[in-house]
This record gives sequence, structure tokens and C-alpha cells, in this order.
Amino acid sequence: MQLHRPTGEDEGVPETMRTLVQQLEDNMARVVLGKRNVIRMTMIALLSGEHVLLEDVPGVGKTLVGKALARSVAGEFCRIQFTPDLLPSDIVGSSVFDSKSLEFIYNRGPVFANVVLADEINRAPPRTQSALLEAMSDRQVSVDGKTYELPKPFIVIATQNPFEFEGTYALPESQLDRFLLRVSMGYPDRQDEKQVLASHRVGEPVDELKPVLTCDQVLQLQQAVREVTVEDSLSDYLLSLVDATRQSEELHVGVSTRGALCLYRAAQANALLCQRSYVIPDDIKQLAVPILSHRVIAKSQLQGQHRRAVESLMAKLVDSVSIPK
Repeated sequence: MQLHRPTGEDEGVPETMRTLVQQLEDNMARVVLGKRNVIRMTMIALLSGEHVLLEDVPGVGKTLVGKALARSVAGEFCRIQFTPDLLPSDIVGSSVFDSKSLEFIYNRGPVFANVVLADEINRAPPRTQSALLEAMSDRQVSVDGKTYELPKPFIVIATQNPFEFEGTYALPESQLDRFLLRVSMGYPDRQDEKQVLASHRVGEPVDELKPVLTCDQVLQLQQAVREVTVEDSLSDYLLSLVDATRQSEELHVGVSTRGALCLYRAAQANALLCQRSYVIPDDIKQLAVPILSHRVIAKSQLQGQHRRAVESLMAKLVDSVSIPK
């Protein structure tokens, strides 16, 4: 579903905030061509303080989105290539005995970054995938009985190929629930793909991107998102959408309370990106499918058709709930 920017601006959003979000979107769009909707979804995850799962076939720009976001924010970036032999300690780090001090010294893993690109996350076994759970949910890792806080802001951008099953491990529902939204990249249209060919003749355009936001500015935007107004009628509308998934006879498991909170926060983020200090029904309706569809379990899950079937069902459920006037 394509997000659209409503016409008109709201004086309640400071000009500095408008400038910052526009700079970030334009900077990423310089290299991620023809994917404004994917850029917008990634920005919603960043401003919500959550994570995003990018799904599609190899070579359509999933990794590029993560690199473009990381280079646009003046923070630390780390790419973790998930493989079948990747260990949990390869992500969170481990303690090593120092013979000089006769103590164990903790060496931090690559997860200690502001933007973490978990490339091909479904290629690692579940034990390794679960190493990200605590980091994604609590912004901390625990090693040898000690807890270490992760830097702020912190976002995980994970990629996976949903059409390749050999040598892959399905993400458990508990980990899927930690992702704010799941986005499919899709193929670019002919004109955008032609621009990609031209822009890559002399090198990688993403390597030339310069930061347009600092980490402190990202934190300020995240705080501004939490101050976006949500009327009680819209909260009731959101909860009606969630309740529809729980009452549906076609779903075995409905949306959790965490899913409801994620949709609430994402609607606030989208309102800010649309230069409004208040949420409107479209903010919730447009984001319901990408945010809620990976949090439910259908009674009939056909391999390969499961995602489209669930998203189609979610779209019908969303349309069945009346929008508040």
C-alpha cells in the first residue's frame, strides 16, 4: 500500500522538524530510486524507535536501503552477514580472559551500533537469531550475567529472501513481533531502473552520501513523534482494527497489545512525516496492513502464498471497520 502525503501543512510542527525529515527523505531518495514508499516506511520505523524487515528477491535494493539510512545519519553503522555458522557471540560479543589483569574483559559485538543491518537474517539458525531479541526489544544485551546498554538511537534493518527455503530458517513469531513493519521492495519500473544503470557507471552512489542528521536530532524527532496528538476516537478505531483480527474466524492468532502499540506509534510518526501535529484516520488505515499482517497466524498457511493471503485478509478486515467521523 502506497503512503500519500495529505495536502496542507500544520503550524503545530516546528519548521526545524519539517526540514530535518525532508532532508532525510531526499537524501535517501538520491540513491534508492523509485522507492519513496519504502523510504517512508523505513523512516517511520526510525522515528518510532522500532525496526524494519525488508523482504524480496536478491538484488532489488534491500541492503541499499539500510546503507542509505546509515549514511544519512551521523551514527555508527554495522552490517552483519547472517550465515548458518554465525554464533550468538558473533553478534553480541563475548568475554575474553586477560592474562595481565587476570580478569575477563568484555569485547563488544557488532550489535553496538546505531544502525544495524542484519543481512539475510533467515540464513542463521534460531539460536543466533534469538541473540537479537533482547537487543531489539530492550535496547540492551546480557553477557555473562552483566547487562550492557546499546547506543541511542538504535534500529535494526533486517533483510530476507522469502522465496528461497534451502539453507534458511523461518523467523519465529516472537522475533517477527519485534519488527514494526514488514515491507516488500518490489522491482523498479523501467525508467527508474535505467537511472540505476546510469548512476552506477562510475561507482556506488551510496558511498557518496553525506550525513544530514545527527544522532541527537534523530532522538529529538523520536521525542516529537510521541507528542503528536491522537484523539480518543482514533484510539478506539485502532483498537477496533486489532479486535477484528482477534474475532476473525480465518485467523488462529490475532494482533497482540504490542502490535496495537506499534500501530499507534507508527501513526504518530507518519503524521509527523506528513507535517502534522495530529493523527488522522488515514495514518492508521494505511499502516495497518504492513504493521499487523506479520503479527497474525492464519488457520490455513500455504507456503509461498501465506504472506499475500494474510495481507489480503488484513486489507478486508481493515475495510470492514468503520472510520470515525
